[in-house]
Amino acid sequence: MSEILKSLSDQGVSVWLDDISRERLSSGNLESLIRDKHVAGVTSNPTIFAAALSKGDAYAAQLHDLAVRGVDVEEAVRAITTYDIRWAADVLKPVYDATGGVDGRVSIEVDPRLARETEKTVAEARALWWMVDRPNQLIKIPATVEGLPAITRALSEGISVNVTLIFSLERYRAVMDAWLTGLERARANGLDLAGIESVASFFVSRVDTEVDKRLEKIGTPEAKALKGKAAIANARLAFAAFEDVMNSPRWQALKAAGAHPQRPLWASTGTKDPSYSDTLYVDELVTAGTVNTMPEKTLDAVADHGRITGDTIRPSYEDAWNAMAALKEVGIDYDDVVRVLEEEGVEKFEASWKELLATVAAELRKA
Repeated sequence: MSEILKSLSDQGVSVWLDDISRERLSSGNLESLIRDKHVAGVTSNPTIFAAALSKGDAYAAQLHDLAVRGVDVEEAVRAITTYDIRWAADVLKPVYDATGGVDGRVSIEVDPRLARETEKTVAEARALWWMVDRPNQLIKIPATVEGLPAITRALSEGISVNVTLIFSLERYRAVMDAWLTGLERARANGLDLAGIESVASFFVSRVDTEVDKRLEKIGTPEAKALKGKAAIANARLAFAAFEDVMNSPRWQALKAAGAHPQRPLWASTGTKDPSYSDTLYVDELVTAGTVNTMPEKTLDAVADHGRITGDTIRPSYEDAWNAMAALKEVGIDYDDVVRVLEEEGVEKFEASWKELLATVAAELRKA
């Protein structure tokens, strides 16, 4: 058992795995990660499923049956992905029970091609909620402008939601407002708020990738000295915004009615720049009441040599504000950075979804 990951968990950070595959499930690997590496949840996305389908033959039997039944490719993808999510949810059910429904969660994303369409996103969220049919699932809805009302609608109907692709502080505040509104409507609808869970996936490493590229282009010593500062500062200020909401009368009323907080979830925590520590976005984002979802490579790195030294968020708000001010001073346009990142994020997941459809279509033809 990893003592470093235990220390991270003891600090109040829930360790989730950012990966899923039929092979991981059938081999018992997920159980071993829960047992040995404190994994308490799983996230998935179209890129992860596309990778899982592209290697090995773990899906061959199901693909054969889907082909024999003449199922079209879109429904085949739903059948394959929801099967894996159900299986993972069952594996994680003991964690869900032990944590009162807070952890032991498994996320599945709505079709990313619907990211700009509210009504279709709501319909897809309902369909996935019904198809997986597990209390410990989360439906991932992107935090686009059009996704915000879909988040509210889903929560108001008792659907637990993982809000994904959050990059900006302004949008994060809008996400929290959509979440609060959803819970208020759920309460008005007579639903048990204790059964509705939500996390807000704030993307980290991609911010540094985009900002560092711009700093390199600016090229001054002052600009280059700020490389690797933006992502952590942005995430820390997101947590400050979260604390503001947790202290609001609006949240206190929902808390009294049995609601759980919408925990910040640090996503995209694998380090992209090899000159940075491979545990950077874990070590520097430690505080109670958060989730860190890691690809297995990052999980292994943290287990081996992560530096968990206590709370690295709350004591660092002033540093975060100073870093953001310095970035602005050297010419970094924050609003443009987060706009580009959201557009790219949606495009990348759309591309992965199309790749997934193409892979399944090819396998169905072979089967």
